[in-house]
Amino acid sequence: MKNELRIFFTALMFYTRIPCPSNTDHSPDYINKATRYFPFIGWIVGGISFIVFALCSFLFEVEIAVVFSLIAGILCTGAFHEDGFADVFDGFGGGWTKIKILEIMKDSRIGAYGGIAIGFLLILKILVLIKLLAKIASNDYLTIFLIFVSYHALARLTAINIVFNSEYAREDETSKAKPIAKGHTSVEIVGAYTFGLIPLVILGFINPLLLMVILPLFLLYAYANRYFKKWLGGYTGDCLGATEQFGEIVVLLTYLVLWKYI
Repeated sequence: MKNELRIFFTALMFYTRIPCPSNTDHSPDYINKATRYFPFIGWIVGGISFIVFALCSFLFEVEIAVVFSLIAGILCTGAFHEDGFADVFDGFGGGWTKIKILEIMKDSRIGAYGGIAIGFLLILKILVLIKLLAKIASNDYLTIFLIFVSYHALARLTAINIVFNSEYAREDETSKAKPIAKGHTSVEIVGAYTFGLIPLVILGFINPLLLMVILPLFLLYAYANRYFKKWLGGYTGDCLGATEQFGEIVVLLTYLVLWKYI
């Protein structure tokens, strides 16, 4: 139990900015094992985003509450995934070879491609969340909570699937994502799928139609995995961040479409 708690806190430290016990570190072995909790981190980030949304909705209109909920999520992760999303657009937008793409993505500065992509991503998230939440009764907090938690958890499961089925692309040790690329046991895979799917399964009891969100997410995973393998020979931490962000918007868009038939 003590060892499992250390693995969890390693995941919490690696994937968020939430304070952890002082003895938690970035041990490569524990970071590798921490992948089992990556979708569970989505529960935490999604739960915090929901709490902020619920509190703000008592004071402001739903549009403002949605913006504050997204800000809360970004603050929780330190824009960890958004940064990867921007880097991928910069890298693939400005590079035509594996070496050049990796070199651009490694640069901490954000370029035009990344800045524009992040802008459109946030606008789309805000608009879709506003439209989606407008279709749910304002006092149906359980459904709204599950929406927030599931879109974060499923997006992280989609990203971590690439780790389970691909190889790390960089040949050096300079990337912070390197430790999670050294292999996984069935415990990590089962843990990730369990935490990733539970919120969706509960939503499925509310309406089974919502389970169809798995289909576009699978297509996203298959395309992203193939694309990154084609150009890079595998993935990087930025690739995972981009996939996670694409996963979030795919889940939200799919929910919005499915809600027309609920």
